[in-house]
Amino acid sequence: MKRREFLGMAAMGVAGGLASCSRQDGSAARRPNIVVIMADDMGYSDLGCYGSEISTPQIDGMARRGLRFTNFYNTSRCCPTRAALLTGLYQHQAGIGAMIQDLGFPSYEGKLNTSCVTIAEALKPAGYHCVMSGKWHVGENRPHWPLDRGFEKYFGLISGANSYWKLNEGRQMALGNEPYTPGDGFFMTDAIAGNAVKFLDESPRDKPFFLYAAFTAPHWPLHARKETIDKYRERYKGGWDNLRVERFAKMKELGVLPANAEMSPRDPEVPAWDSMSAADREDRALRMAIYAAMVEELDTSVGKILSQVRNMGAEDNTLVLFLADNGGCHEDWKTRKEDDPSLPHDHPDSFRAYGRGWSNASNVPFRLHKHWAHEGGISSPLIAQWPAAIKDGGRISGELAHVMDILPTCVDLAGGEYPRTHNGHTITPAEGLSLRPTLEGGLRAGHEVLFWEHMGNKAVRKGPWKLVSVEQGEWELYNIDKDRAELHNLRDAEPAKLAELIADYESWAKKVGVKTMDERRAARA
Repeated sequence: MKRREFLGMAAMGVAGGLASCSRQDGSAARRPNIVVIMADDMGYSDLGCYGSEISTPQIDGMARRGLRFTNFYNTSRCCPTRAALLTGLYQHQAGIGAMIQDLGFPSYEGKLNTSCVTIAEALKPAGYHCVMSGKWHVGENRPHWPLDRGFEKYFGLISGANSYWKLNEGRQMALGNEPYTPGDGFFMTDAIAGNAVKFLDESPRDKPFFLYAAFTAPHWPLHARKETIDKYRERYKGGWDNLRVERFAKMKELGVLPANAEMSPRDPEVPAWDSMSAADREDRALRMAIYAAMVEELDTSVGKILSQVRNMGAEDNTLVLFLADNGGCHEDWKTRKEDDPSLPHDHPDSFRAYGRGWSNASNVPFRLHKHWAHEGGISSPLIAQWPAAIKDGGRISGELAHVMDILPTCVDLAGGEYPRTHNGHTITPAEGLSLRPTLEGGLRAGHEVLFWEHMGNKAVRKGPWKLVSVEQGEWELYNIDKDRAELHNLRDAEPAKLAELIADYESWAKKVGVKTMDERRAARA
């Protein structure tokens, strides 16, 4: 669906006076409730339904009842993906071209700008009750918090990475518009789920609801409960090389990968597992055990939200979307200022990560990790559950889709209208396209071309072709339909296609305000 078609449909939906959602009525013709659940720093293969050995029965159940996407993309990093999800725009258009630092350019304000609307700001005029629990990370100062951008209730982490057991120095949490400090017995994953459930339970019964639950798990630091960690203490002693092979085979068996798919080699910066000392292997196996426990605890919390929706009699006509904000994270923090290096990995006061070897396994079969525009950085699972509309549970879609499609999907389903102005500001037209036709079993026109840029890493996806580059590296060209693992560079064999996609990228970069890394460094100086 082209953007003009989306806007037209939305307007017709409002003009037609679509009926408000009845939580007991299973008709897909009525406006659904919408729940968007996002994991943080979770790789493409980390769910059972995408090939993992980690226990994720709640999310796997969503896949059995619903729809899995295998060509769904994020923007490769936390802040940019959250901006694109919330606004339906490329992150640069929303003011978060990099992270949350203001670099003095309109595309790098470090907060959501006034030229965009959030999903909540778009759905409230359509009569939706909009709430959020979890990580915000798209504006650290008032008036740029969730309640300033359309949400009616909020609990969570305003800033970035934080302990799961307490509030670290320099971080911010909030309940509504008030600062929040965790007390005894606090655990971040539970708290995000608990407040999401509470907000749903308190929602008015005469309105459809929108919930955005943005978990911090399994982002570092490695924090999980001992009883969950204990389930995995022996599981990863075989190492990341074996795990990559296991997951790759399981992904083919599940149909997440085609039978002829190739797997990328071990990351060149990662040692062979058997080449490491026994002490190093023990250390690394424990890190992955804690990470797996974090994913399992995330799954348990997703189950609490699903149970609340079910208990409200709303399951049949509630669309639930589950995704991750970027690929597995390579960052191998051994110590930080918050960390005492003498503490074990699973101590509540530690601040560690699982490292590049395991993120290479999390991102099977792809190359690279969070931060880069290669497939390992930008590929995300997306699972959709909506019983009223998705009748053929377990279906897998290879349709090309992007995180910025979520806002148009929500507005389309709500019978709302994407605004041309908001609070006196002209709003940038949405770049995303509604997924509604796909969810309802049909086809959509889809994206002709998609673009990426983060910290100088950049890419273009156009039909079967992908142009991609690391910062200050030369362009690479792949037939992504045949070579999703990006192993066979065709830049020399296809000079015309290379030139075409480079021109496409340069035109887009100028349109959305991409600045070079040198320009950004100069702005920070």
